[in-house]
Amino acid sequence: MFLGIDSGGTKTALVLVRPDGSIAARAQAPSCYYLGSTEGPALVERVLRDAVVEVCGRAGVTAAQISFAFVALPAYGEVSRDLAALDRAPRAALGHDRYACGNDMVAGWAGSLGGVDGINVVSGTGSICYGERGGRHVRTGGWGELFGDEGSGHWIAVRGLQVFSRMSDGRQPAGPLLGRVRERLGLESDLDALDVTLGQWHGDRRRVAALSTVVAAAAADGDEAAAAILTGAAAELVALVDTARRRLGFAADEPVPVSYSGGVFASPSVREEFVRLLLRADAEYDVRLPLYPPDIGSALYAARLAGTPLDPPALWRLRDG
Repeated sequence: MFLGIDSGGTKTALVLVRPDGSIAARAQAPSCYYLGSTEGPALVERVLRDAVVEVCGRAGVTAAQISFAFVALPAYGEVSRDLAALDRAPRAALGHDRYACGNDMVAGWAGSLGGVDGINVVSGTGSICYGERGGRHVRTGGWGELFGDEGSGHWIAVRGLQVFSRMSDGRQPAGPLLGRVRERLGLESDLDALDVTLGQWHGDRRRVAALSTVVAAAAADGDEAAAAILTGAAAELVALVDTARRRLGFAADEPVPVSYSGGVFASPSVREEFVRLLLRADAEYDVRLPLYPPDIGSALYAARLAGTPLDPPALWRLRDG
């Protein structure tokens, strides 16, 4: 039995998958995002202890019966001094060493493409791109909201707030975005946007990123400035993919499987522009709908690391289940 764990910015999803592709149990737990927490990497160990007990209990098995686990963690590999502690964290929950840790981008890739060579781009609160080819792996993007995360929900929201401020003080013609932001933030005065986002939210990246839906709604209302932000987001995500393709050594005429995951792609404007730009690029992109969610991707990666990848019938059963 293989345990897939995928932790993002808001929650941790766990799934136990049998070798035949059937799902034994699923569970959810709080996020393992430890950066900024007073606990540090110890937060990961605490969350996993309870979560593994819960998912195993639902399946009627013990952690000792898990053949292999893959634990996908946000920010894994981004703080060198924390790697050893993060790598130790699952051991306390599992009671054995049959596991591996990695960045949550790996779970997104393995789930979206079913573990085949190719590239997956994630755009949620942040953005990141990951690809594999012939045992090589490449990451592009994922530099955080301060000077990266292009095309992400946070990136879209910040640009939406910039346009809102310009519309408010007259530097830019007013459009539907102005009213949308006022309504969403419950503003008595437009300057209260500063109090809400900085004074009350303290710039919380997740709460700010959620305003990307306001930009998408304004674009649907016909706001040209909001639509341009979404078009720009799609272009940034394509740039991540194209860079990963070149670094992986795909030839220009070689088909490259590409998929995507993350909440930003729920916006038809971003998703359709992303696909349109890929199909117009000077490369042979094979754009695919995501096959599995990231938690299943982690389980598939666990089976692969164990040397016993799921066979085609099991993969089909997993899609149906």
